[in-house]
Amino acid sequence: MPRWKRDMADAFRRFRVSAKIRESDVVTSFHLAPVDGGPLWQALPGQYLTFRVPTAAGSVLKTYSLSGDVQQDNFHRISVKRECAPTGNDVPDGVGSCWLHDHVTEGSEIDIAPPRGSFVLDQESTRPVLLLAGGIGITPLLAMAKVLARSKRRVWIFHACENGDVQAFDAELRALATASGGRISLHVVHRQPTARDRAERRFDSEGVIDTALLQSHLPLDDYEVYMCGPTAFMAAMYRQLRALGIEKSRIAYEFFGAATSLEHLAEQPATISRAASHAPKAIAALVNLTDPEAWAVPDTTVPMADDIPDRVPKDGDIVVFAKSGVTAAMRSDVRTLLELAEDKGLAPDFSCRSGICNTCRCTLVEGHVSYIEEPLETPADGQVLICCARPEGRVVLDL
Repeated sequence: MPRWKRDMADAFRRFRVSAKIRESDVVTSFHLAPVDGGPLWQALPGQYLTFRVPTAAGSVLKTYSLSGDVQQDNFHRISVKRECAPTGNDVPDGVGSCWLHDHVTEGSEIDIAPPRGSFVLDQESTRPVLLLAGGIGITPLLAMAKVLARSKRRVWIFHACENGDVQAFDAELRALATASGGRISLHVVHRQPTARDRAERRFDSEGVIDTALLQSHLPLDDYEVYMCGPTAFMAAMYRQLRALGIEKSRIAYEFFGAATSLEHLAEQPATISRAASHAPKAIAALVNLTDPEAWAVPDTTVPMADDIPDRVPKDGDIVVFAKSGVTAAMRSDVRTLLELAEDKGLAPDFSCRSGICNTCRCTLVEGHVSYIEEPLETPADGQVLICCARPEGRVVLDL
């Protein structure tokens, strides 16, 4: 029986919080050890864990990136920013982050599912690496950096934050850079540094990351880029990377939303921001970066284009969206049924985009599908999770 046919209860395992460590004014790390005394799960740098979070209405599933050394630590580490709703906004506080910060203590036990996600470091590549992080987006990139520290690859890390009070892992990042003998370069950007930041020189540039800043620190090369952060941050970074001539297939990112939306957002007109490089106005006006600590949304992943297997559809892979009256052929540049629906102008419900939450579940009227990522909970017969499924021949969906 395929692994994806296990039910959700079998996928989860009990872990105990062995340490709870405050990393900044808003970020706390949790060290997790299996209650059963067995070995840790094997994880790839960049992957995340799925937590069952209790609520008054039942449990919900939340995902958090592994931020530790996934190859050498004897515990799993996640680092979570407390997400409080903006003042005057009807959006509730972050359910998972507030529960972890306010109710989980050392000794607490949590149900956790194994590492997942395709936003992972290509450890076979020898290309130089550029890591671009906005705020708490540093977590999966830090896991990558710890593994890269034992490689021979040249690494540049840019971390954009509001200020040093909210920035997490500055000491860990600087230790990696110092120990590398110059192979790892770190550049910290504070949008609005505090008096303490200035007195203690806790940042390298003030303002936001712009094209000129990147050009001034990065020699011409064939970079492999990994980036994570708020949507506006990644749209700005994507725009700048493409302007610098970096191929789309070399840019991997962790993102919530339609898989094509980052490229679409990057095409929108940019607004003027204060550039960290103090570039001339003509250059600064071309780029945009909002507050890197902006209100966050749930995460999912989009892999590097080169790493997507079996992207060429077979003849006859046709999808009929019955309720919408739309019929479409599965193209080589579309990974899932959800992406195909979005490409055709439909707007199905979704949340995680990685087979975890079941929000995208719909009725499979006819045909068969295969899963490019194993669902955490097996859908019932006649149901399909379109966020991680592909058609096998002709498929009819009640959508």
